[in-house]
Amino acid sequence: MLVSAAHAQNASPLPSTAEIIARSKPSVVLVGTFNPLANPRFAFRGTGFAVADGRRIATNAHVLPESGSEQESQLVVQVKQANGAWEIRKVQDVSLERSHDLAILDIGAPALRPLPLKTELPQEGTEVLFIGFPIGGALGFSHVSHRGMISAITPVALPAPSSNSLNARNLSQLRSGAFNILQMDAVAYPGNSGGPVLDARTGEVLGVINMVLIKNTKESVLAQPSGISYAIPIDNVARILQR
Repeated sequence: MLVSAAHAQNASPLPSTAEIIARSKPSVVLVGTFNPLANPRFAFRGTGFAVADGRRIATNAHVLPESGSEQESQLVVQVKQANGAWEIRKVQDVSLERSHDLAILDIGAPALRPLPLKTELPQEGTEVLFIGFPIGGALGFSHVSHRGMISAITPVALPAPSSNSLNARNLSQLRSGAFNILQMDAVAYPGNSGGPVLDARTGEVLGVINMVLIKNTKESVLAQPSGISYAIPIDNVARILQR
């Protein structure tokens, strides 16, 4: 009993949900393009978060514009400062792995606080948080947090009822072979793509929000969300960073 009591006293208490969110938000950024001649000058495309040395941002490959599609625009991230203002940071280099729909953006110095990664595949039933910018600028580019649960570990190459439901990204993933993806009982929206999925107990990153299951059209995801979302396991990001 004495050993157990001493161990309990020495163990670090787990952070609260509020502490995890407050600690993680400064590391979660807007990803988009900047064109000084456009209106608006910043075009939001998705969410990203700081990893590694804090000078690199993880996000989805599909968040980035197609090569040559926005020739006058610069790929940027926006970082929220302590005073509440957003600071634009130019992306200096990009590493892509389209087979897993991942991208690593190099933003240089000064470094952000990187989020800790938990590369072990989480268990089904793990409670999670995710932070991002749902519905883009409609909510004023404020960090929004959601809660959910990992409901399944499933192959990304899911069977489709017909070829009409396969888009170019699905076909690319099917050709390159299936890999495990985190299926979550959680509601995500356009704009959450590229955001971190956090272990609700520790705040470690378990995955990168990738897509949501839609009932009918893409427009219906706002009015009738399915409540099923998917994330790429974070070990794939760790592997890219080790190259």
